[in-house]
Amino acid sequence: MSQQWVRLPERGNPLMLWLIRWIALYVGRPVGRALLYPITLYFLLTAPAARRGSRRFLRRALGREPGWREVFRHIHCFAATILDRVYFLTGRLRPFKIEVFGDQLIVEQAATGQGCILLGSHLGSFEVLRAIGMNLRHFPIKILMNTGHNRDITGFLNALNPALAQAIIPIGGPDTLLRVQESVAQGCMVGVLGDRVVAGEKTVRVRFFDRETAFPAGPLLLAALANCPVILFFGLYRGGRRYEIHFERLAEQIVLDRYRRQEQLTVWIQRYADRLEHYAHLAPYNWFNFYDYWGEEA
Repeated sequence: MSQQWVRLPERGNPLMLWLIRWIALYVGRPVGRALLYPITLYFLLTAPAARRGSRRFLRRALGREPGWREVFRHIHCFAATILDRVYFLTGRLRPFKIEVFGDQLIVEQAATGQGCILLGSHLGSFEVLRAIGMNLRHFPIKILMNTGHNRDITGFLNALNPALAQAIIPIGGPDTLLRVQESVAQGCMVGVLGDRVVAGEKTVRVRFFDRETAFPAGPLLLAALANCPVILFFGLYRGGRRYEIHFERLAEQIVLDRYRRQEQLTVWIQRYADRLEHYAHLAPYNWFNFYDYWGEEA
């Protein structure tokens, strides 16, 4: 898996981000949605790396060569979820139709008093999960996040809801593991995305879209150290006002033998990659890794 994503520059600036916020909250979603078309066209014309990344993925997911309409739709889907983040993070959920599948897993896990690792990806919307947890289901969520990348966007989103910002656990901090263990012991569900590799991070290579791909081992190592269950989640945007959240149990517990650790990690991460591929086929335009994901340019 390419680490190119960490070198991508931030698109936009704080003034533009706050303009998006103002349009979303005070002008309204219909106007904001209309503005997504020229914004999408701008990125389609001025972001060649994102165009190439979109084409590479869609070629695999669709099983054919994508045209410019498919790439436009891909970027537009991403822009739509960015706009909706403003509403999710400020608690404005009423206009949306959010269908939840497998939510009984979360209810049952919360009833045990022990937390878990919620393992997601950059497929669809992560904020729809945070919004559901904060505003509807009232189950406590902590977020493991790389706060060093795209600082303007991170700061903008956190300012929308300071309570959610306080729930972030920075990745790579000296106390990251301790904070994860404490959160799980307190009954929190710790969300982490498992489809991007950070430089220097331990990885495991598995099959993903018929190509050997490196995935980070960190999320499942954390789950093993925290001695807690792992539940997969996928927040898919289905167009208009419709979202779906899917929960699936990956493991009751990740147990790693010191002599077979790499082999056992490979089994678990392959299961994660298989489910990620399944949902990426179901909603290919929700794939938001707009870069050379498989490192083909190298």
